[in-house]
Amino acid sequence: MTDAPHISPLDQARILSEALPHMQQYDEETIVIKYGGHAMGAENLARAFARDIVLLEQTAINPVVVHGGGPQIATMMKRLGLESEFAAGLRVTDAATIEIVEMVLAGSINKQLVGYINEAGGKAVGLCGKDGNMVSASKATRTTIDPDLNIEKVIDLGFVGEPEKVDLTLLNQLIGHELIPVLAPLATSKTGQTFNVNADTFAGAVAGALKAKRLLLLTDVPGVLDKSKNLIPELSVKDARKLIAEGTISGGMIPKVETCIYALEQGVQGVVIIDGKTQHAVLLELFTNQGTGTLIHK
Repeated sequence: MTDAPHISPLDQARILSEALPHMQQYDEETIVIKYGGHAMGAENLARAFARDIVLLEQTAINPVVVHGGGPQIATMMKRLGLESEFAAGLRVTDAATIEIVEMVLAGSINKQLVGYINEAGGKAVGLCGKDGNMVSASKATRTTIDPDLNIEKVIDLGFVGEPEKVDLTLLNQLIGHELIPVLAPLATSKTGQTFNVNADTFAGAVAGALKAKRLLLLTDVPGVLDKSKNLIPELSVKDARKLIAEGTISGGMIPKVETCIYALEQGVQGVVIIDGKTQHAVLLELFTNQGTGTLIHK
């Protein structure tokens, strides 16, 4: 590991001064950050991310963190001798799997991230969508075309949910009081059933309910790419829909972009898809002219 380049005190002061207009833009605003992918598995990146979240809170920004945990769930299931099954890009979650999902998401991952933030000087509070009935969900349904019979079939995803309602009562007690909510993407049904919710979808629902200034989706890719695999720095909703229709946006990027569109329709001012493996990606996006990733706006 190479040493960080030396920066003179004058350069440090200049960098801080140049960040001022960006800090003013987000003063007292709520920023929802979805943290996931393989960046979560590297301790040095997780600790750096936690430090950056504390810095946001110290600059009068209200960060709300939503985390995923797909790789960690897969590791735990393998350790217990269980196979992960996927359909339509989502983990099929049966009764045995939902117990593991809840244990990993609301337990080990959530509390580890809370610990990193608190160690960096913040005051993180670890929650999931079940707490305070924050996020209620209904059973998610997906369909596929049977190539042999050429008919549409419904896929049973088990205990996978789609957010139906976000109750802000609990979050409003935390936001703006020097507390940093860290949310695991679990929700409950009207009958009390626990649902596993895609972390991007969960973050979009929370950001929309909060009318957040920004929703940042930290992923494993630089952002939305064009057909030549070059980063597209900025997209309108209209442009994004066009790129989906023509196939430029494809695969796993489609649900991410659809989450961005949903959040914008709910009142979020801008959504950014960025590479969570980039060092200080959140600070680069919010506090510099350069930014990073793809900004999607109305």
